[in-house]
Amino acid sequence: MNYVDGFLTAVPTANKTKYIQHAKEAAVVFKDHGALKMVDCWGDDVPQGKVTSMPQAVQCKEDETVVFSWIVWPSREVRDEAMAKVMNDQRLHPDVNPMPFDGKRLIYGGFAMILDE
Repeated sequence: MNYVDGFLTAVPTANKTKYIQHAKEAAVVFKDHGALKMVDCWGDDVPQGKVTSMPQAVQCKEDETVVFSWIVWPSREVRDEAMAKVMNDQRLHPDVNPMPFDGKRLIYGGFAMILDE
């Protein structure tokens, strides 16, 4: 079954257009290195929780929006091999394609798919 990298971050709402462009350029790089699909979702109904929530997890500020993203890989092995290449790909270098958000508040993880209906 496929493997998924999931991401959650807070993006300044004013940077939505910049974020979309950044994500489109990053998608090309990830796909060039073996990703099957990259999906980015702009928060539309992401409530602030009392105990836990997505906004709390990324320390979302009032002028920011939560973004939820994932990349689908054919396998963890392909992902592991590709990530080293992606991280060294000059197309994602901060001087070429700077992140329009605070990367220190990005949460990510790799997930083995257990259901795909």
